[in-house]
Amino acid sequence: MAYPLILSQLSFTVQTFADRLFLTWYSAEAVAGAVTGLFATWALMGLFIGTGEFLTTFVAQYLGAGRPERIGPAMWQGLYFSLGAGLLVAALSPLAGPFFAWGGHAPELQAQETTYASILMLGTFPVVLMATLSTFFAGRGDTRVVLLVNIVSTVVDVVLNALWIFGLAGFPRAGVAGAAWSTIVSQALGALLYFAIMMRPRFREAYRTLSGWRLDPELLRRLLRFGLPTGLQFSLEILAFALFMMIVGRLGTAPLAASGIAFSLNMIVFMPMLGLGTGVSALVGRYLSAGRPEIAERTTWSALWMSVVYMTSCGLLYVLAPSLLLRPYAAGADPAVFAEVGATAVVLLRFVAVYSIFDMMNVIFSAGLKGAGDTRYPLGATVALSWVVMLAPAWLLCVRLGFGAYVAWTTASAYVVCLGLLMLRRFQQGGWKALRVIEPHAPALREARA
Repeated sequence: MAYPLILSQLSFTVQTFADRLFLTWYSAEAVAGAVTGLFATWALMGLFIGTGEFLTTFVAQYLGAGRPERIGPAMWQGLYFSLGAGLLVAALSPLAGPFFAWGGHAPELQAQETTYASILMLGTFPVVLMATLSTFFAGRGDTRVVLLVNIVSTVVDVVLNALWIFGLAGFPRAGVAGAAWSTIVSQALGALLYFAIMMRPRFREAYRTLSGWRLDPELLRRLLRFGLPTGLQFSLEILAFALFMMIVGRLGTAPLAASGIAFSLNMIVFMPMLGLGTGVSALVGRYLSAGRPEIAERTTWSALWMSVVYMTSCGLLYVLAPSLLLRPYAAGADPAVFAEVGATAVVLLRFVAVYSIFDMMNVIFSAGLKGAGDTRYPLGATVALSWVVMLAPAWLLCVRLGFGAYVAWTTASAYVVCLGLLMLRRFQQGGWKALRVIEPHAPALREARA
């Protein structure tokens, strides 16, 4: 079930890699601005993306409980939620400039950050909608559709990136603006494909994907009740790393660019594992609603051991062959400018190798918890640790006391390690096995009241 989701997340990673690669060839300011611009924008958009993606648990639990007719109405609530989210974030786009001015980066870097973030904020609706509609297929285990749609979206994004960034084939030479618009167009196409497939006759009949279009306030409230903590966790964690990147940016453009490259290379191997986490959430939700918590638990542990083997292999690559990984970034960049960036990135990849295993513990165990509906604990742990372990020490040590990027990355690594261990502890306690996110079945509810 999970391998198409893993490959789907890999396609998103390819989009990000191509985006960073082309912008590195364009200029150091462009890639640095896109990194911080994406972090800051995703910190806001992530709230709505994470909430919409929580529909995976609703779909899985309705399916496991034998109530497929509730899946279509749930998806429509997600569509209405995505529309509201898109309008809200677009209305906030004028605040991008003042936000990056507050960050205190160099004027040229601020201009790149503001341009990239403003455009992404204007295009929030299709980005959130594509993530939300994918849950109809992921939650039911029809994951090959997710893979195919993501492949199409990725191809469109990569091609448009090359054309729009450098001004090829009649496109304007737009730099970071071209990268941002390419993302929005590819996401809009993906959302349109998902919606068209959902409207096929067999889905309209089995899941009420058309007749369930009416607004259901109670169902929407349940989505917000359980989904918003997940969205907030996603959003606040991204915000924490956006602030972390702002701190690193105060140390200079080279450390910031190196950090962006290190995170991008980390994402190449990390993002596919989010697909495995989505599969875990779907199966945990399905087995719990079917009354089989022991299978839900076994599924989660199996996913963990798979991810540990994978990430250990990737960690060895980070340590033993960093020059090979950095070669594509250096190929189109100014050698004199990239020399310092590359040397710093080699060291940062060693940090990535160390914390990757604990990152997988966080992904897999939190996915199991969310598949049951335990969404508040991951939120609280993420917020507390990100500030206490990462941001406050990084600001004190680097901004106030003058230490460099390696000290900042030490605090980030400590945060990831602690969060992974806390998610392991929460999962082992087992309270998640009694949770459900879907409403009780109507006949059972009437019997209970009688």
